[in-house]
Amino acid sequence: MQNVWSLIGYWGQSSAAFLLAMAAVWILRRWRSAGAAGAANGDMALFAAMVATSLWSFSVSLGGASSWIATITESLRNLGWLAFLFLLVRTSRVQPASLMWIYATLSAILVIQTGLDLWALQPTHSPKAAAFIVSTAALMRMIFAAGALVLVHNLYIVAGAETRSQLRIPLTALGAMWVFDLNLYTVAYLGERLPDDLLALRGVMALLLVPFFAMAAARKGGWRLTLSRKVALRSLSLMAIGSYLAIMIAIAQLLRTLGGDVGNIAQLGLVLGMSVTALFLLPSARFRAWFKVKVAKHFFQHRYDYRLEWMRFTDTIGRPGDGAAPFHERVIKALADITDSPAGLLLIPNEHGRLELSARFNWATVLVPTTACNGTTNEYFRETGRIIELDAMRAGRASDEDIAAVPSWVVDEHAAWAIVPLVHFDRLAGLVVLTRPLVWRTLDWEDFDLLRVAGRQVASYLAEAHGQEALLESEQFDEFNRRFAFVMHDIKNLVSQLSLVARNAERHADNPEFRADMVATLQNSVGKMNTLIARLTRYARTGGNRLELIDTATLLRNVIAEKSPQHLIEFFSEEAVTIMAEAQQLEQVIGHLLQNAIDASNPDQPIYVKLSREAMNGRIDIIDHGTGMSAEFVRSKLFKPFISSKPDGFGIGAFEARSLVDAMNGRIDVESREGEGSRFSIYLPLARRLDEAIESNANNPQIIEEKVSIR
Repeated sequence: MQNVWSLIGYWGQSSAAFLLAMAAVWILRRWRSAGAAGAANGDMALFAAMVATSLWSFSVSLGGASSWIATITESLRNLGWLAFLFLLVRTSRVQPASLMWIYATLSAILVIQTGLDLWALQPTHSPKAAAFIVSTAALMRMIFAAGALVLVHNLYIVAGAETRSQLRIPLTALGAMWVFDLNLYTVAYLGERLPDDLLALRGVMALLLVPFFAMAAARKGGWRLTLSRKVALRSLSLMAIGSYLAIMIAIAQLLRTLGGDVGNIAQLGLVLGMSVTALFLLPSARFRAWFKVKVAKHFFQHRYDYRLEWMRFTDTIGRPGDGAAPFHERVIKALADITDSPAGLLLIPNEHGRLELSARFNWATVLVPTTACNGTTNEYFRETGRIIELDAMRAGRASDEDIAAVPSWVVDEHAAWAIVPLVHFDRLAGLVVLTRPLVWRTLDWEDFDLLRVAGRQVASYLAEAHGQEALLESEQFDEFNRRFAFVMHDIKNLVSQLSLVARNAERHADNPEFRADMVATLQNSVGKMNTLIARLTRYARTGGNRLELIDTATLLRNVIAEKSPQHLIEFFSEEAVTIMAEAQQLEQVIGHLLQNAIDASNPDQPIYVKLSREAMNGRIDIIDHGTGMSAEFVRSKLFKPFISSKPDGFGIGAFEARSLVDAMNGRIDVESREGEGSRFSIYLPLARRLDEAIESNANNPQIIEEKVSIR
């Protein structure tokens, strides 16, 4: 049986040594191709630790675990990984002095343990002295493994959420390695010898950890750790590791009394079971969330460290850094991190005050309707500022007002946990829907207070962003007006030039030289005016807001007739539709949308125009199968001034079209998919709504003067 264990240990350590050496060579080649600056300090420490681990595995496979070279290389392995963890801490802005003392203490223990191992190799010791030195060295190894586990545990716990993903792989591997060492040397200390079966399995463990170290080395970007001063959690970690060690010693001592093969099998099962348990629990997000909840509940007077929460909150929103998520996603994340919610949605009011989806954070599966909330939602949350716990609503512990205000799709979405209103003074800036944390719990008074304050702060950020956007648009309009003034100056010069030609034509029309000059002048003026028209036709504002009866089909046919020479346009109308609009403005809107459809379509793809009635409105659909637009572009850029998808576009046409339709008491809806086409739907009131139009324009000096009965 001993020969079988020896073979297992030999091949495990040999394979681990070979694979780690190959990984180290690959890292060197990658650095060489990346240039002199291809490796950061953390990368160099990781490489050195992997080389030391490879040497240790090679030494154990050749001379055994008790040889002097294996003892020295094992110390070098531990020192290398300790240096790697130390350099990770050095990348953080916060470097607690207590953590530095832990590194210094562990380094001293490692030196003492190595000295004891080398001293034990001297042949001059008595058997009792040699046994004492060996047991003391084993105790030093136990203490080092326990302290190293404390460092691994606390580094992962106090690391910021943005750095945990890159630390998870190497810290999991180190935790598993030192958990095994702790169990191995605990059994050796109690049994006064290193068990052959555990030594063999140590080689297997080393082989299993090679992929973890290789994946850590293959990551991209520099190591950057974010730490906080969580002294209480650090103390709790020490208590947990100490308790674990005490339990291990007690159980191992109990197993010794069994003796024989039964005791060895029980020891082996205990070590493997606890090692695997630690390997799965330490990186588990659910376990960490449970641990945090229990610690906050039983060890602290308050659930939150408000100073740290506020610093994290402001850093998430105000200091995004390179490659950060968009602002609206950071808004969700700032609130979600407070309650450890893994995902969320942000709903903000559009130009008409209706709440619609603005951003998602790690929640791509939920289906949000176009009209995300009902008519009472905005008013309810604006007046009350209430934070709604959806589990309580599902359990029937909600008022009728809450039920009426919360949209049904939110209640039906099981993962939705809470709704946080973002109230800025007396205006609702938005709603954040948070998902349930990994460990189920209910919201308490601290959650409500902190979320309410954070929600108001977020609302002020949103209001500031909206104000900056409006200011930017105003500045762009000022720039447009300034350019328009220069254009008007050119037009004035052209008009003056043509006026002079017209006056002289009465006296010199019979002069051939004058006629030649007149033709040249006209050609020059026409060229300049065509240039100006190309710049201004789509952007000029029309005056007046006078609504009149419009035969929609006739108007559409006239506009289509003008555009038909450019492209094939098919018109469909099932019935006569009479609307209230301003003819010139509506022609301008239809012409602009048709031109956009023509520009987006291939020559062989027809454009469809459909006229119909829908409820109390006339509906005009302009459909193309051209390039289409993304949902993000339609939502955030299509109707913004000075943003265009065309290389030579000014970006004011769609904005002007919607403004003109809004002024005629209508609206424009858009459906589009990239590569499939677009549908622009214009809704304008039927003639029967003339009385309402008159009432809505009662304060307008250009009031409607005619009434029409229902058609």
